[in-house]
Amino acid sequence: MKAVLRERVGQPLRSAVAADPQAVPGQLLLQALACGVCRTDLHVVDGELPEPKLPLIPSHQIVGRVLTAGDRMTAGLVGRRVGVPWLGHTCGCYEACRREEENLCEEALFAGYQLDGGYGELVAAEKRFCFPIPEGYDDTQAAPPLCGGLIGYRALRMAGDGERLGFYGFGSAAHMLLQVARFQGRRVFASTRPGDRRGQEFARGLGAEWAGGSDEAPPVLLDAALLFAPVGAANP
Repeated sequence: MKAVLRERVGQPLRSAVAADPQAVPGQLLLQALACGVCRTDLHVVDGELPEPKLPLIPSHQIVGRVLTAGDRMTAGLVGRRVGVPWLGHTCGCYEACRREEENLCEEALFAGYQLDGGYGELVAAEKRFCFPIPEGYDDTQAAPPLCGGLIGYRALRMAGDGERLGFYGFGSAAHMLLQVARFQGRRVFASTRPGDRRGQEFARGLGAEWAGGSDEAPPVLLDAALLFAPVGAANP
């Protein structure tokens, strides 16, 4: 199959012909239809995350159509569209797995990092970590929520039932989550980089009640604050 490979740290990606992956029991073989680009993908490609699989087909946020299944238990999914997120494997045994915090599993493996990702024509992925894609979404619409949407929604759940939410940083996760929060009837107050008028207008256009710089205080006391900013100084 055609693929894009990262072969060594510090070297650019290159187009290549790679071996077709095979689905083993518990896996699905997908035809890749679309794949988003995440900041984490750039960290991996730039060598900022340790010990990646090499050579590696990068990227997660994959939307694919199931071509074959690794066993009869998953055969009914052939022909369907599914999404592949960052988390691609856990042991299922550790305490973190049992309390539904699988991303903290000590043996977790991640797509586009320790597992080949979506920059190839075919992808093998564990069925446990594939999401069905509703027909109302086209391929490119469905890809970004597989990362930013998931981490944003997880943060929203952890924030509890508060009505007044502060979003610090307004990128992929925050702009999707704002729409969810507004649908739930919550009030959102967005903080961006100081002087980022375009980002503040974008937030207000999606329903933020207030948008300003991170050096400004929101006009109300917040019930919860969700931090998305990729800036160390923003961490309390």
